[in-house]
Amino acid sequence: MGLSAAMQAGVSGLAANSTALSAISNNIANVNTTAYKRVRTDFQAIVTASSTPTGYNAGGVTSTTRHMISTLGTLQKASSELDLGIDGQGFFVTTQTAEPGAEDARLFTRDGSFYADEDGYLRNASNLYLQGWPIVAGGGPTLSAADLSQLRTINVENIAAQIEPTSYAQIVGNLNSNQTVSDRADDYAASPTTLPMAAYDASAPDTTTSTRPDYDITIPVSDSQGGERKLTVSLIKLEADATATPPIGANTWAYEVWSPDVVDPTVTPATEASTHGIVSRGRLVYGTDGKLSDVQDPTGASTGATQLNLSFNWRTSIGVAPQTVAVDFNGDQGGLTQLTSASTSRVDADGTPFSGLDKVQVSKSGLVTAVFMNGSTRDIAQLALATFVNADGLTPVSGNAYTVSNESGPLTLKVPGVSGAGLLGVGTLEASDVDLSEEFTNLIVTQRAYSANSRTITTSDEMLQELLNIKR
Repeated sequence: MGLSAAMQAGVSGLAANSTALSAISNNIANVNTTAYKRVRTDFQAIVTASSTPTGYNAGGVTSTTRHMISTLGTLQKASSELDLGIDGQGFFVTTQTAEPGAEDARLFTRDGSFYADEDGYLRNASNLYLQGWPIVAGGGPTLSAADLSQLRTINVENIAAQIEPTSYAQIVGNLNSNQTVSDRADDYAASPTTLPMAAYDASAPDTTTSTRPDYDITIPVSDSQGGERKLTVSLIKLEADATATPPIGANTWAYEVWSPDVVDPTVTPATEASTHGIVSRGRLVYGTDGKLSDVQDPTGASTGATQLNLSFNWRTSIGVAPQTVAVDFNGDQGGLTQLTSASTSRVDADGTPFSGLDKVQVSKSGLVTAVFMNGSTRDIAQLALATFVNADGLTPVSGNAYTVSNESGPLTLKVPGVSGAGLLGVGTLEASDVDLSEEFTNLIVTQRAYSANSRTITTSDEMLQELLNIKR
C-alpha cells in the first residue's frame, strides 16, 4: 500500500500544481483587465490513517483557489469623465439587461468603464448596465439600504426632451449691509405702485415713473412648453422709519418680483402684473445677525415665512400654462444674507427647459447630473455602492463581476463616501491588482513542484517494477 499511496500522492501533487498553474495563467492573462482581482492558490495536506503502527501512507495534497476581491487596485487616469474608479470599499450595482425584471440578477463590479450607449443607457465594457436611485425633478433620491428594487438603470437619452416647468428656486448670496440708502428710497416706500422698480430703464431713466433698484437678481424659469424665461427680483434698501405707513424697521429691503413676459396689454382692467409684470412685492427684514428674519407683504404685515409662493400668468400671446414658483430666500444652502460685504447672488432653480443634452457628469459622491446646451443642469440619479461583510466570499461570474453568496453575507447599499463606502474617482479606472513579478516567481515555483511530483510517480513505478521482478 505504501508504494501505491506514494504514487497517488504524486498524482495529487500534479493535480494541485496544475490548478495553481491555471490560476497563475489567468492572472497573467488579466494583467490589463480593469479592476481584475488576482486568484490565489492555497495548498492543504491530506492526512490518512496508517494501516500499521510502523507504516505510513501518503495522503497527498489538495488545492483551493480564491479571488482576492477585497484587495484594492490603483486608480489610474482615464480618458472619459464617465470612467469611474472606487477609492475604497464598494461595488457598482449592475444588470445584464437594460430594463431588468424583479427576477433578474443584480451583478456587482468595480469595473467603472461606463459610457452612454446608442439607447442612452450607461453601461461598461462588459455590457453591464449601471443602476442608481432615480431623482425626480425638484426632488431627491429615495434611498434604501437593502431594497434593490428601488434602483433603476440610468438612462440619459430622453432627458433633453423632457420638459419640467420650474416650481422652486433658491436664492443664495448677500446684500451689502453698508449699501447707501438711495435718495429715492423714501419716495418708493411711500408710493411703490406709482414708482415701481420693474419700470426702471437704465438706458432712459425716468424718476417720475420708476425707481432705480439697488440690486437685481435673475431667476431662470422654464415654462410649461420648455421655454426659457426669467423672473427678476429687484431690491432697494429702505431707511428705518417708525412713522411711515407701514412702519419701516432697521435692516429692511423692499423687493419686487417681475418679468416682462408677464406684461399683457390685453388684460382688462389693467393690473400691476399686466402693466409692469410685477407678480409680488413686499419687504425683506433682516436681524442684527445678518440673517433674514421675516418677509412682509405690501401692507407691512408679517407673512411668517422666508419663502414666496408665486402664482401668475404669462402673457396670453405666449400660449403657455400659468406658473407656480416657490422662491426661497433662506434655503438649506445659506440663503440671502445681509452682511458687510459686496452684494452677490446665485440662484438654484429646478425645471428642465427644452434643450439638447451637452454632457453627463458624475460627482465624487455619485450624483449623476445632466448638463444641457443652454447651461442648465438637472440631477437625474444617485449612484449606489454595495458593500458586503466578506467581499472575498462573492462568487465571480463572467464580465469581471460578482454575485452574492452565503459566504459574502448580505449587501448594504450606500451613497459613495458614506458609512464606509469609498468615494468615486471621476475620470479614473481601477487597475488590475496582478503583480507580474510575483506571478512569474510563482510560475517558476509551480513548474518545479510539478516536475518534482512527476519524479515521485516515476520512482514509485520503478520500485513497483522491482517488486514484480522478485517473482522471476
